[in-house]
Amino acid sequence: MSTKKPGIDQQLIRDLADILNETHLSEIEVEQGDLRVRVSRQNTAIQAAAPVYAPPPSAEPVRPAPRTEPAVEAAAPATKPGNAVNSPMVGTAYASPAPGAKPFIEVGQQVREGQTLLIIEAMKTMNQIPSPRAGTVTAILFEDSQPVEFGEPLVVIE
Repeated sequence: MSTKKPGIDQQLIRDLADILNETHLSEIEVEQGDLRVRVSRQNTAIQAAAPVYAPPPSAEPVRPAPRTEPAVEAAAPATKPGNAVNSPMVGTAYASPAPGAKPFIEVGQQVREGQTLLIIEAMKTMNQIPSPRAGTVTAILFEDSQPVEFGEPLVVIE
């Protein structure tokens, strides 16, 4: 009877570390039979970027300020649940394709299905938000460069 313990394959660990470096992953885990090996690295750039995507609690009291705009308050009670275009993600909403450029939409404008309403920047990616239906823009519920939450109403189309 042998009580030999299997040694940890150091070459496997080196290979996994190389894969992490080549693919820019932060963690990789491999399981072979009873052996499970996880290799991870601490990336300070990722840790430093975390507050960009998750604002500190001290920033929360500042966010309600845009909602006090009279046009937003006047449009909110008339919003029917099916008429609002909600944010599909957390990010920063932009009303125009570039700073100083003409906004994609304005209140009273006719839009067609698939037309870009706004852009949401999430994780350094600009995501165009298309109109889910044709109609008239009756309210714009966000300000340019405003942080938005998932499911937050952004535009009302009737």
